[in-house]
Amino acid sequence: MRRLILDHALLPDGWAEHVGIDIEGGTIAAVHPNSASEGRERVAGIALPGLPNLHSHTFQRGMAGLAETRGPVGDSFWTWRQVMYRFLGSLTPDDVEAIAAFAMMEMLEGGFTALAEFHYLHHDADGRPYADIAELSGRIAAAARETGMGLTLLPVFYAQGGFGGAAPTEGQRRFVNDVESYARLLDGARKAVVGLDDAVVGIAPHSLRAVTPESLREVIAPAGEAPVHIHIAEQVKEVEDCLAWSGQRPVAWLLDHAPVDRRWCLIHATHLDAQEVEGIASSHAVAGLCPITEANLGDGIFEGADYLSRGGRFGVGSDSNIEISAPAELKQFEYSQRLKHRARNVLAEHEGQSTGRSLYDRALAGGAQALGRRIGAIAAGHRADLVVLDAAHPDLAAVSGDRWVDSYVFVAGKAVIDTVFVAGEAVVRNGRHVNREAIRARYSRAMARILS
Repeated sequence: MRRLILDHALLPDGWAEHVGIDIEGGTIAAVHPNSASEGRERVAGIALPGLPNLHSHTFQRGMAGLAETRGPVGDSFWTWRQVMYRFLGSLTPDDVEAIAAFAMMEMLEGGFTALAEFHYLHHDADGRPYADIAELSGRIAAAARETGMGLTLLPVFYAQGGFGGAAPTEGQRRFVNDVESYARLLDGARKAVVGLDDAVVGIAPHSLRAVTPESLREVIAPAGEAPVHIHIAEQVKEVEDCLAWSGQRPVAWLLDHAPVDRRWCLIHATHLDAQEVEGIASSHAVAGLCPITEANLGDGIFEGADYLSRGGRFGVGSDSNIEISAPAELKQFEYSQRLKHRARNVLAEHEGQSTGRSLYDRALAGGAQALGRRIGAIAAGHRADLVVLDAAHPDLAAVSGDRWVDSYVFVAGKAVIDTVFVAGEAVVRNGRHVNREAIRARYSRAMARILS
């Protein structure tokens, strides 16, 4: 058993000092506020529960910055997607692992301690399955093992190129499976995570564009209690195309035709009407928001204030990994609402409440639910995932309590992160991952080859 003592810690019932935690098998066995320090390893600073990252495509970290040149016509998500297709065309399994490890390392340094990897890159550059159909899922698992990242692996089912069963395009050939090959992929992914502590494998129909109603029913039927994630209503064109195909908006169609409940995470859900806002909230599903990517792609602004006023659950993810920072995602979410409503502190729940604390608490709960794991709290029975802030940093030194979280989210950001624990093991010290140099060198070599 590992026995730590935290100078300050955010517990489920609030702030506490001199918090002893007993860790066994990576899980918190007991929490002792106002504990004596004898026989315990001191962790100096301000300990927060590690934030879950509920949506990422790690391979896209390698193309960050490559789509920031204006084209001859108006740029959009759809032109960005063509850049992405060209980039992934040359990726080898070694490249996928090197990029994933680098992205996970940056996530840990940026305040995320668990990841839901929405993994849709499955086959070789010609669209042929590898001898092991789950080869690239195995590379994601290997990157998690090397970095220490907690993992929910979401192999993606992608079968169509558009609504109504349109044929996939050439750029999508590395993604495509039918229902039978997807079942084999899932089996392979489950084998790939064996030995990864506390890993979960869920199910991820890519989007309503990429499945038919029949195949959607087939792939989610065996989900059981596993997480189910899906992209939905990210773009106006997607909404228009869904209306043309079905006569319904995407979220309305999904709520009417699928068993959406607390297992589900609806990624983006950017374009909603009032009935859809209420429908997601009342289903107890999680809205998976990726505010930095949604801003980068020009997706639009989520109906955050209305959704949260109805008790809606949310978490945040880094998606395209254009910038990897847990506090920055929360800040961008709040700032998007300030711009939309021309107001301040929009997402705090009541007068006098810290906005940073409100955002952080809700993203912890929603993220943990979406990942299907016992994470997101410094409490007995939860994984010992901690993000420890430097209490001596100038932006934290003169404040306390919830003001620490406000300064972390809105002012200093990830620069104040000192130590990060995953399952009780320190994977980041002094703000840097313990294997940073080796991971960075391998990533640099891979990118030099890819971009040459």
